[in-house]
Amino acid sequence: MRRIVVALTLVGSLAAGADAQTLQPFTTEDALNVVNISAQDVSDDGAYVVATLWTQRDRKNVDHMRFGDPTYISPSTGELIVIETATARSHLVFDRRVQIRNARWSPDGTMVAFFLRDGDQYVLYTHDRERNRTRRVDLRTNKQIASNSPLEWRPDGSGLLLGLRDSGWTEAAREAYRALSFGPIIVQDSRNDFLAWDAVRSRGQLMIPAIVDPDSREVRELLPEGRYTGFSQSDDGRFVSYTQSTPLKTSYERGKGTEYEVLAFDLQSGETRILTEKDEDRVNPSWNERGNAFAYAQEGDVFVRGFDDSEPRNLTEDYRTPISDDDSTKLRYTMMRWRPDDGAVLVRSQKGYHVLDVRSAEMELVYELSEDEDDDEGPRLTVNGWSRDGQGLFMAYSARDRWERGLVRYDLEAKRSADLVKDANLYRNWRFSENGEHVFYTMSSGDRPADLYVADTDFATTTRLTDLNPWLAARKMTRSELVEYLDVDGNTLHGILYYPVDYEPGTRYPLVAEIYEEFFDNGFNHRMNLLANAGFFGFRPSANLEIGFPGEGWLKGVTAGINKVIDRGLVDPDKLGVHGTSYGGYATNLLITQTDRFAAAINISGKVNIISFLGDSPKITTRNYRAAEEGQDRLGATLWQQPQKYLAHTAILYADRIETPLLMLSGEGDWNVPATNQREMYYALRRLGKDVVWVHYMNAGHGAGRSSTVEDFHDHWSRIIGWYAEHFEKGDEGKIATEGENN
Repeated sequence: MRRIVVALTLVGSLAAGADAQTLQPFTTEDALNVVNISAQDVSDDGAYVVATLWTQRDRKNVDHMRFGDPTYISPSTGELIVIETATARSHLVFDRRVQIRNARWSPDGTMVAFFLRDGDQYVLYTHDRERNRTRRVDLRTNKQIASNSPLEWRPDGSGLLLGLRDSGWTEAAREAYRALSFGPIIVQDSRNDFLAWDAVRSRGQLMIPAIVDPDSREVRELLPEGRYTGFSQSDDGRFVSYTQSTPLKTSYERGKGTEYEVLAFDLQSGETRILTEKDEDRVNPSWNERGNAFAYAQEGDVFVRGFDDSEPRNLTEDYRTPISDDDSTKLRYTMMRWRPDDGAVLVRSQKGYHVLDVRSAEMELVYELSEDEDDDEGPRLTVNGWSRDGQGLFMAYSARDRWERGLVRYDLEAKRSADLVKDANLYRNWRFSENGEHVFYTMSSGDRPADLYVADTDFATTTRLTDLNPWLAARKMTRSELVEYLDVDGNTLHGILYYPVDYEPGTRYPLVAEIYEEFFDNGFNHRMNLLANAGFFGFRPSANLEIGFPGEGWLKGVTAGINKVIDRGLVDPDKLGVHGTSYGGYATNLLITQTDRFAAAINISGKVNIISFLGDSPKITTRNYRAAEEGQDRLGATLWQQPQKYLAHTAILYADRIETPLLMLSGEGDWNVPATNQREMYYALRRLGKDVVWVHYMNAGHGAGRSSTVEDFHDHWSRIIGWYAEHFEKGDEGKIATEGENN
């Protein structure tokens, strides 16, 4: 293992500068050890945070072959910590790395409840913050906790709402998975309502909602086994509301094939109230603070319904007017969020944000969208919450033409905004305490891993709660820069440029582009740091992908972005590399059928034959068809409606045009893009006498070696860096030979 890490270090040392003795290269071992934080929950008063700390190393050794097995829980360990926000002091709940889900504070902020993985199941634990005591809660039932279970405290803190598996569920689900995976005889029959894998995976959604007392360990089952999501509890504890889904058939149309209904269970009477009728058009209820009414949007209108209402009320029916005198399109409204006093809701239309009174249905336009915002040219403003007094809105802010990000407060009466924090740092995961006095967020300089912060809602006081990676100060790290450019069609695009760690102005360096769709925000990226430590520029250019003709977008956008950097004198045009993962791998293979300007290319878990790919991943059932017809692949038609589009976006048909040396990396357990797809390209290029290498990781899944074991992660990056170094050096040899001939 050490030998592979050193190999990467040696490649990076080729461009070592004067500070090589003081800073150490960033290696694959370092990439595995960078600590990330996920805030699980904040106490109502904002005084405490419960969070998990994890690394890339904690996500290894997944058994990818068991994807689709409802009984399998993939490994995802880390450290569970409790942080006191006033002092930034923290303590570990366990002295070992554990796998937890759904850590939740009790209403009084003294206890944390959470699920901890124990073998192939989750068990309930509680942590007493004041006593620093952790206890396993063995429920008085023979039923296991469902792996998809919610976990919510009762409003008075007397118990917990969770989901159980029915008796015999594990054996039945495992047998269904085994029968479809190993046979000995597997039959698929179109007369069945469901694809076989749909039926197996659907079992994983089943649960029995229950309330448990963590002290007595007693269990009260509320409902029969079913598919339940979106739980909410009324503040008096009487009602538990939820959405129940009923699969009807496997559908190839997005949003079809399943019926949904919203219901409420009365814990006093044991009766169930139907709040919305069954319908394939799903209602996404937004519950008020008291939990006794919900609002939702449907077909351009916003409805509200309380427990005592006989039917939902349409609040926007009278406001469905034309957008303007010049545009007869009717206004459509979407539900945003309830005001804290439950008296109004915030909704959005094409004109802007409106406050809508739920009793009188009176509506006021409080924030008008500018033409720039409506045309996606102005800053992005995302509503994150109301001020506790209901007089203002907190909005996350991000400029679209530069790195300027932060949080603003919009005064509804004065109709103007005030910046709370706004600068070039990268802010994410805004979260407000229940009492409205604290705002939590992660912040990064844009080039370093993020840490957790807390501020009062005026940002008069801010506190850094973590310092997770101080050791990175001793490593060579890249710096990033936003690049703006025009693609071939004149569209303004952006890319993120990452500098070699020992960059010397005036020197032209190799460049490796990682491609996918659009890129804008920076942030710590271990992949770009590994490329930068190898002496390369890393570049993440964007592409404008047009429905029906996405393949042209990468040629028009990626190459234009690279040209912009070359024109600045930063990059050696003879030392260009390109790679991508999944959809980016697919893009890479298509791109090199259209241009030979790259010295080397790498396809990581990307398809090459979009036709065979339609049915090539049975465990995800109809996803590949939907992706091509109306999703990410953007072909916009079925294979039989527009076969020429599928042919045009199948790279293997143009393999004879590929002149770029190609490395392909795949995983045996890849449920998303099976290696059989890449195998087609390997055999085609070999048959054509092209330069191609195919590396297949038997323990890996989607993402090849980096989604496998620690050993495979090192190997994965050793091969990537080595592939580029080898072919960039060949470019140097070609230059020397040419110069010799001229002499």
